[in-house]
Amino acid sequence: MPATTPAHKAAPFWWEDARPTPPSPRPLPKAVDVAIVGAGYAGLAAGLVLARAGRTVAAFDALAPGEGASTRNGGITSGSIRPDHATLVRRFGEDRALAIEAEGKEARAFLQHLIRSEGLACDFQPVGLFKGAIGLDQYDSMAREAEALAKRLGIESYAVPHGEQHGFIGTDFYRGGTVRKDIGGLHPARFHAELLRVACGAGLDVQAPVRVTAIQREGQGFSVASTAGKVQARQVLVCTNGYTDGAAPYLRRRLVPVRSRMIATEELPDELMARLMPRKMMMGEARQLGYYYRPSPDGRRILLGGRDSSRSGDPVWPTQALRAGLIALFPDLKDVRLTHSWFGHVAMNRDMIPRLFERDGVLHAAGFCGSGVVWAPWLGTRAAHRLLGDANAAQTAFDFRPPPAIPFYRGNPWFMPALIQLFRLQDRLALRRARR
Repeated sequence: MPATTPAHKAAPFWWEDARPTPPSPRPLPKAVDVAIVGAGYAGLAAGLVLARAGRTVAAFDALAPGEGASTRNGGITSGSIRPDHATLVRRFGEDRALAIEAEGKEARAFLQHLIRSEGLACDFQPVGLFKGAIGLDQYDSMAREAEALAKRLGIESYAVPHGEQHGFIGTDFYRGGTVRKDIGGLHPARFHAELLRVACGAGLDVQAPVRVTAIQREGQGFSVASTAGKVQARQVLVCTNGYTDGAAPYLRRRLVPVRSRMIATEELPDELMARLMPRKMMMGEARQLGYYYRPSPDGRRILLGGRDSSRSGDPVWPTQALRAGLIALFPDLKDVRLTHSWFGHVAMNRDMIPRLFERDGVLHAAGFCGSGVVWAPWLGTRAAHRLLGDANAAQTAFDFRPPPAIPFYRGNPWFMPALIQLFRLQDRLALRRARR
């Protein structure tokens, strides 16, 4: 079949093994201790802790549980923080900058402990991550940062010069790169399904597909209105992230949903996979609109993702753009067939770091900026401990002021296509300078 034939499925590759399905209908409770809006990673992690502490908890999701980003992402356990160390210091001060970076290490360790201790069958593989450098100048700065990261946090992090690059990735596109050994990969849909199983087994009541339409103060608690009726709750936690709607207008003005798209190749020959991804590592790069990619858990396909500036429907051109990016990295794949192309929403904010904050008594855990595999379970768990009144277990460097509101924004990211085009232009210019 010619590679240009649009025969791929417009659904996540991950759904082949673990498609999100609504739970069996359950009566809506009249009152609960805690109502959680959103049943992705953050909502389920919070619900698990709260239910085990003896609280009555209902989690509402407008879709099937996990149908949003939790089963659409790349499954890379990066816990990335987008601003570099110098930017964090400038914005938040030295102490918080160091605490944010240190918490990434703690959050990744927490995720691995959660997977092991709960027996979550999600194909977790602690293989490390290679990050490619666009040009020798970028390689030099990345190498210095890798050395500084190893010294600051004790993370196994090191530079890979251009001459040794093929031992990590079978491409000549980069001019060297860096490796971090504290990052791995998992099957995101299986991870969600397993977390859902454990949380429901602990007593979490998942109501889906049930959309929350309003959250209002009522006496000492809240009235949570939904498409299935009203529930009284003593406490409310909102974990909607890139799928935040009008039920949480304050949060919606602070989070921008950005489409992130992924493609999956057909199964590739073992020899080719061994040459292109010899260590089966997770992959990334240091462009504004850099790709993230990886082998499938069984090591037989390549899955690649990047930003998608489309805003409606499911047009063909974003898939074609990702395919062109894949071929630029791996020219041997010029005739490969794609089997899947899909998108989901990540939530960006003006600070570009995750956040846990309270507003009018409602707690919010959101703004994971494309790294929710690590940050969503971590902050969902911190949020649960905060609701339980356990200050020590709830402590996090991300618990401070809400992200600033975005001027003239009420939930429709009209500015994103132009912004992505600007980033794309910057990347082209940077690549041109690097290739001189």
